[in-house]
Amino acid sequence: MIKFQNVTKIYTPYTVALDNVSFEIKPKEFVSIVGKSGAGKTTLLKMILAEESPTQGRVFFDDCDINKIKNSKICNHRRKIGTVFQDYKLLPFKTVYENIAYVLEVVGIDDKDIRSQVPEVLDIVGLSEKAKNFPLELSQGERQRAAIARAIAHRPEVILADEPTGNLDPYNTSDVIKLLVKIHEMGTTVLLATHNREVVNALEKRVITMEQGKLIRDEEKGRFVL
Repeated sequence: MIKFQNVTKIYTPYTVALDNVSFEIKPKEFVSIVGKSGAGKTTLLKMILAEESPTQGRVFFDDCDINKIKNSKICNHRRKIGTVFQDYKLLPFKTVYENIAYVLEVVGIDDKDIRSQVPEVLDIVGLSEKAKNFPLELSQGERQRAAIARAIAHRPEVILADEPTGNLDPYNTSDVIKLLVKIHEMGTTVLLATHNREVVNALEKRVITMEQGKLIRDEEKGRFVL
């Protein structure tokens, strides 16, 4: 489904974000990408989104070379992907319902389907009673669950979660990870980029370990041992 083939990303002669990285992710896998800050995790995710291009090598999504996608088709590619960030990126002046509905409007879903789909995803993330609240009226954990609802609303093939628990306490961290596992069990591929050792080791799923831009380990039931 996703394939990195000898990918190197050089920003300056002194900044190598990725160094000859190769791996493949199959449909419906849950993969943690781990490493210290600056290891290259976020750059990997940006390449899947076609926000960054390799200096060398190739990145594929569904057998399509991402960097050969025409600019006019980039939006179609990104609609196959849901993204979750550490800082939520919710629209502050829209309610939880409106934040989710907005994404569906952008991808061309009609009003009738929006009215049925938004309550469905709110129920999945346990925020049905918060539909009319604004982001600032939510706890940190609720904001992240709202962000996850927005990410899955258009039923993407893949969820890219970039440090989604970075701002959360252990209780809310556990809730968010359980939610990502639930989404995975519903058939969605999940890539979790994190430096949270406890989260990764509790998952007991595939782990790709990055260090200074290099892929140093890829284990089916790996542990975060850096």
